[in-house]
Amino acid sequence: MARRLTGVEVSQQNFLALDLEPQSFDGVFANASLFHVPSGELPRVLEQLRACLRPGGVLFVANARGDKQEGWSGKRYCVYHDLETWRRFTLAAGFEEIRHYYRPSGLPRDEQPWLATLWRNPVAL
Repeated sequence: MARRLTGVEVSQQNFLALDLEPQSFDGVFANASLFHVPSGELPRVLEQLRACLRPGGVLFVANARGDKQEGWSGKRYCVYHDLETWRRFTLAAGFEEIRHYYRPSGLPRDEQPWLATLWRNPVAL
C-alpha cells in the first residue's frame, strides 16, 4: 500500500511478502520491525531491501537486542540478535555498515535494549 503524507510517498508492506521496485528508494526506515522476521527469512528480506535502494541509499534498522533468542512472544514472533549476528546477516546481504549505537543513550549497556544500525547500499564503481 502506497500513501502520500505531507508530499512524501510511504509504502507499508509485509516483510515476508515484499513487492518493491528495484532501485526505487533513497532510504528504508525499519524501526522496531525487522526483529519480527524469522532468521530463516532474514537473508532474503535484507537482499530485497537492498535491491529496492538506489546506489548509495541507506537502511536504518532498530531492533530489540539479545543473545539470539527466537520464537513466539504472545502473538508476535521475535528474534533478538546481538551486534555480531546482525552484522553478519546485513553484510552478507551486500550492505556496507555506516554506524551502530545502543538506545536509549546515556545508560549502562545492560539497560540499553535497542540496537540501532545504519547501512548503505554500495555505489557500483
